[in-house]
Amino acid sequence: NVCSGTDAAGRARSQRAAVAGAIEAVVAALQAHPQVEDVQKMGCWALRNVCSGTDAAGRARSQRAAVAGAIEAVVAALQAHPQVEDVQKMGCWALRNVCSGTD
Repeated sequence: NVCSGTDAAGRARSQRAAVAGAIEAVVAALQAHPQVEDVQKMGCWALRNVCSGTDAAGRARSQRAAVAGAIEAVVAALQAHPQVEDVQKMGCWALRNVCSGTD
């Protein structure tokens, strides 16, 4: 997983992914393939990782994800796959990261 890790290197990879358009690409994949469990699980997992971090860059990535439609895409995944534990787990974690903040 390229964007995992809470150390400086992991945060830098998450930032590079966001700058490259990963957030928007993941949201587009979630929207394009709503019935494909693996796409939903991995898309939520990717958002979870890219949107982690409580520093200014992490909060900016979360805001970027929200603007890109990540909240709605993750909620749709949760609703489309209520019996798929991995989608539920990754979706909840993605929402936690996208929606958390200190402001």
